[in-house]
Amino acid sequence: MSSIAVATPLILPVCAAALVDADGRVLLQQRPAGKSLAGLWEFPGGKIEVGETPEQALIRELEEELAITVPCACLAPAAFASAPLGDRHLLLLLFVTRKWTGVPRALEAAALRWVRPAEMHALPMPPADRPLIGLLDAQL
Repeated sequence: MSSIAVATPLILPVCAAALVDADGRVLLQQRPAGKSLAGLWEFPGGKIEVGETPEQALIRELEEELAITVPCACLAPAAFASAPLGDRHLLLLLFVTRKWTGVPRALEAAALRWVRPAEMHALPMPPADRPLIGLLDAQL
């Protein structure tokens, strides 16, 4: 048997949060101008750094992006998505939380928006976020 070398894409693990308010709406943030996928709406979150658990990374990202604090015990794993991203492959881990301290502010995003999961279908979203809409809607 001959073996064929196949280039394996670099896996980029990222984590994101579906912050759910008392009315069942979820917070989305709009990617700012100058960044890849600018203008698209996404779940807040970001890259998992070396040495971090997904939960630690998400807590850090939510503090940096939204100025809120989320206790680790309040992050519930909800779903994941997998999508090609140039020469890398994105692995997106989505957590749901209903508890945080502070009022979310757009520190790095162009804008924030509270929407019901069913309303997300009409918004331009990154390819990895889109398949999570139905899963999230079913859980809420």
